[in-house]
Amino acid sequence: MEMRRKEREIADRDSILKIIRECQCCRIALADGRCPYIVPVNFGYDSAGNVLYFPGAAEGRKMDLIRKNGCAGFEMDTAHELVRADAACGFSFRYRSIVGEGRIAVVEDPEEKRHGLDCIMKHMSGTGTWEYPDAMLRRTAVIRLDVEKLCAKANE
Repeated sequence: MEMRRKEREIADRDSILKIIRECQCCRIALADGRCPYIVPVNFGYDSAGNVLYFPGAAEGRKMDLIRKNGCAGFEMDTAHELVRADAACGFSFRYRSIVGEGRIAVVEDPEEKRHGLDCIMKHMSGTGTWEYPDAMLRRTAVIRLDVEKLCAKANE
């Protein structure tokens, strides 16, 4: 992905992983005709596979678009702070963010669903060792986004 403000680019993998760990919400953008459909979601990240996992309901607009298109964009951000100035155009905003895209699909395999849920729970709660009863696993959708492109930047 091309970045206009090269001085804000973060290329170091450890710094990128730190930003991902700090983010509490990921927004996924899906194609829906002439307008994108953007939805905020909880997430987990498998850094070994470069995969984002999201929980969700098994039905609805998001799931329909995932099954229809198979591609998605995503965005996450953290460390927000307004920087005040004496003049309106002097104001700024501090942040760290990640934007990317990749292939997205609904996970069908029960073992991968468990792995995806472990990634989500580890990100959200700090621990990834949970039990998932079969009935709950059948009702819960897990979405997988294989990250193909990613760029990180910060205004600090």
